[in-house]
Amino acid sequence: MSRSPELSFVIPCLNEAETLEECIRAAQECIQRYGMEAEVVVSDNGSSDGSREIAVRCGARLVDAPQRGYGSALMAGFDAARGELLIMGDADRSYDFREAMPMVEAMRSGVDLVMGSRLRGRIDPGAMPWLHRWLGNPLLSFIGRVFFRASLSDFHCGMRGITRKAYQSLGLRTTGMEFASEMVVKAVARGLRISEVPISLHRDGRTRPPHLRTWRDGWRHLRFMMVLSPRWTLMLPGLLVFALGAGVLAAISSGPVTVTYVTLDVHTMLVASLLVILGYQAMTIAVAMRIYAVEEEIGPPASWMRRAFEFFTLERGILVGLGLGSAGALLIGGVAWDWASAGFPPLDVAGTLRPVVLGTTLVALGGQTLLMSFVYSMLGIQRRRR
Repeated sequence: MSRSPELSFVIPCLNEAETLEECIRAAQECIQRYGMEAEVVVSDNGSSDGSREIAVRCGARLVDAPQRGYGSALMAGFDAARGELLIMGDADRSYDFREAMPMVEAMRSGVDLVMGSRLRGRIDPGAMPWLHRWLGNPLLSFIGRVFFRASLSDFHCGMRGITRKAYQSLGLRTTGMEFASEMVVKAVARGLRISEVPISLHRDGRTRPPHLRTWRDGWRHLRFMMVLSPRWTLMLPGLLVFALGAGVLAAISSGPVTVTYVTLDVHTMLVASLLVILGYQAMTIAVAMRIYAVEEEIGPPASWMRRAFEFFTLERGILVGLGLGSAGALLIGGVAWDWASAGFPPLDVAGTLRPVVLGTTLVALGGQTLLMSFVYSMLGIQRRRR
């Protein structure tokens, strides 16, 4: 071509000799039908079955992706592609590249990311396992909508289009199947224009088992979304547990409380103390995870982080931690002083355990605050350096 193409079809490939040629021909037919300046890029992830030779023979540009992984192959293909518009799709013939034109038109109109939707399109009999169609994909897409406010019916569709400018702005990092989730999560977080078009899903043409493993890869997608959304997985559950434990501690800190015919006393305080400590730990870890995700550019940016680092310094964290720990030590010390003054007699559990439980809870919270202050400070130094 005498000038850079407008469009690049990017096809990741790992031993797809049975179906690769049909996929390339379908993309070329789309190019010819609509008279586009376009190219087909095959990003090979280490094929040994003749896929590389097929790609060259069919007129596609062959790109080496030496690092194994779905995300690695796509990033290598995107980086090598010359088009301003990028269409990605698998090499197993399950997606028909002749249906790419609505995606191209959407990107021409200003959309940054165009997702295909198999669930709103047509799924051939046997093309998608029952478990994927009625449980896996709907469940993962629902979690994506809740966690990241992504209004998509098919969160993990493998055929999609993205502009080069949008791709370069996202700074995608993950090398495996999580790449598909990372792309959507970051696009939503950065306010990119996203649309969805229905597509067809066909039975793949391979005789060997697919690369996709239902439970393994489904869990990888779910795990990635959970890690990138500690607000839902840690912060909110931790806050709920902390509030429940703190409420019970406050209610029975001065004496037993009877609810109908049940009396809550020091044993309940021990359980409530455990809830407070676990809830607080979950919340502090959620913040650390969020900072790490932003620092490593695998999660959406957080506008609150700069202000938080300015307010929550290591020195303030140390003071708060020491304050909580000191308050707890005073409660425990008061019981120990009275015990020693009385000549170390057998302790009255009903009278002494209540302040000890409160004291140990405060010491634990103070220690957690102190330790996490050092972690936040370390991440803050890394963030300011960048």
